[in-house]
Amino acid sequence: MKQRYYFDHNATTPVRPEVIEAMMPYLTHKFGNASSAHSYGREAHLAMERSRETVAGLIGAEPDEIVFTGCGTESDNIALLGYMQSAPEGRNGLITSKVEHSAIMKASARLERDGFQVTWLDVDGSCRVRLDMLKEAVSSSTALVSIMHANNETGVLQNIEEAALIAHEAGALFHTDAVQSTGKIHIDVKKMGIDMLSLSGHKLNAPKGVGALYIRKGITVTPVTYGGQHEYGIRPGTENIPWIVALARAVELAWESMDEKADILSKLRDRLERGIERDIPDVIINGKEAPRLPGTTNISFPGVDGEALLFSIDTEGVAVSTGSACTTGEVQPSHVLIAMGREPKVAQGSLRFSMGWGTSAEGVEHILRVLPPIVERLRNIAGGI
Repeated sequence: MKQRYYFDHNATTPVRPEVIEAMMPYLTHKFGNASSAHSYGREAHLAMERSRETVAGLIGAEPDEIVFTGCGTESDNIALLGYMQSAPEGRNGLITSKVEHSAIMKASARLERDGFQVTWLDVDGSCRVRLDMLKEAVSSSTALVSIMHANNETGVLQNIEEAALIAHEAGALFHTDAVQSTGKIHIDVKKMGIDMLSLSGHKLNAPKGVGALYIRKGITVTPVTYGGQHEYGIRPGTENIPWIVALARAVELAWESMDEKADILSKLRDRLERGIERDIPDVIINGKEAPRLPGTTNISFPGVDGEALLFSIDTEGVAVSTGSACTTGEVQPSHVLIAMGREPKVAQGSLRFSMGWGTSAEGVEHILRVLPPIVERLRNIAGGI
């Protein structure tokens, strides 16, 4: 059987064995409903509240500022749709960027259709949000500024502290989609001036189907779904205790090895980039000039179709992505790379390599062996660049 190498951790991550072990009791004999008053329910409720403390600790929040959700997309929607419905009178403006995850972009578009004023900020050629545009756009009518912490396609980190400061100076709140950065780099919501933050379990080695939303104490958010009083009345529905426990265990593991893992992944990413630039002519590393997540690189191969490149390298045992997993199947080029100024044909010939727990130097070397002849072959078929 051919050895396989997984380089798509920004899409989803493998669940670590320690995480599975932690959640198993709550799938078997500790199965209680956290809202029940008997011993089974109390046991589940205690596990949930301990998990809330753990997740809060990762980002410097208080436990009662954490709302458990089903995923990062749900967290984003609650933050944007919920807060904009609760914003003070006269504040109907939302400011976001053109490189956000589809959860933010589509929620923002919905608000725009509902009559809210939405401003879309440009980015520069390295994928950094134009904060000069933010300064010009923010006003006394702005309710919320939402800018992602780390871009899911390029790994580029935004200047969250300055963006939050600009928002606060105008009396607006600041939300960040930190789905890609949580557990990979240090985050302190208080020091960074973050009012709301979205995170997702399956990006940090927990199962798919659990996320969280940090909401700073004192902020009112209108529920976007209705039911019981679970999660402070913000996210109704019986809490998914096994998955919440799994998220907390994944958070513990991420915290224990964060700095060491970041150093290893940064070195692996740099090795991959240097080898590709050395062995394949005319490549573009998107966002290379900017601060980036460790372990994420997005590379354009002009003259090559990205889908053909993805399937060709997959036959060699390497799993990568052409962009966001949430846009797979769309024929349009990446909206992130287009916003950065890449030509559509160049954007369509791009791959994202994202690394995480389990990524090895052996996998990087395998890519450097198999990728150059694939690119050469596809360019020859296409008639060169």
